[in-house]
Amino acid sequence: MSVALALAAGVLFASGTYLIMQRLLTRIVIGLGLIAHGANLALLGSGGRPGAAPIVGGSTGAISDPLPQALVLTAIVITFGVTAFLLALAYRSHVLTDSDAVEDDPEDRRIAALARKEAA
Repeated sequence: MSVALALAAGVLFASGTYLIMQRLLTRIVIGLGLIAHGANLALLGSGGRPGAAPIVGGSTGAISDPLPQALVLTAIVITFGVTAFLLALAYRSHVLTDSDAVEDDPEDRRIAALARKEAA
């Protein structure tokens, strides 16, 4: 894997992780998309140097590995399905609450209050 490809995948993973930590659903969806693109770049980079087409009897030189390409194609389809599902959830949340922000769970607030009591 080239250094530029690894650096690009790392930047995509880092920015996607930062966006997932936000409270807005649109940022979460974009963050998951960036992480998926970073994973696709990492998978393609793991394929090694390009070679001849992997056809039996077609070439006597080094052939390319078709497995990373198949994995990336599968990852693209899965990412599309997850993104469509998350966009549907975001739309439903916006219709119900007129907001894009993710609210705190009451149980999380109760546990945080108990932790503050124990610390004091």
